[in-house]
Amino acid sequence: MFQALEVFTTVVVGVLVGVEFAVLVVMSRILDALPEDSAQQGHAHGGRMLGAVMPFWYIGSSVLVAAWAVTCRHHRGAGLVVTAGALLILSVIMSILLLVPINNRNKTWTPEDRPADWREQLDRWQRFHYVRVAVIIAAFATLVTALT
Repeated sequence: MFQALEVFTTVVVGVLVGVEFAVLVVMSRILDALPEDSAQQGHAHGGRMLGAVMPFWYIGSSVLVAAWAVTCRHHRGAGLVVTAGALLILSVIMSILLLVPINNRNKTWTPEDRPADWREQLDRWQRFHYVRVAVIIAAFATLVTALT
């Protein structure tokens, strides 16, 4: 049972990293290459779609890592699992404080009513997202290391 929790948690966190990495490296570049109105509308749609799913994924990943940390507290690698959990919690805090407010504004914008600084706000979101992706990659790498 313990091994199943380790594997399942690692896969869930790994897929989370993959999705966020794809948003960072692929989707953002695709959307930014579109004409201005389409780019902003694509970002807004992505914000609505992923904004509905990602909170559960981030929190679910954190809960799974916490369960792993509790069940392995007397095993080798427990410190690594706790470190990964702390990194995931940091990513949740970053999301709530830095990324979600920008995303919540962006997902309501239309070409007719978006603010003049909409591009700067999306660029700020992108910079924060780079840091968040680095944090969750570190969490994932830490979990993988704990498996060995």
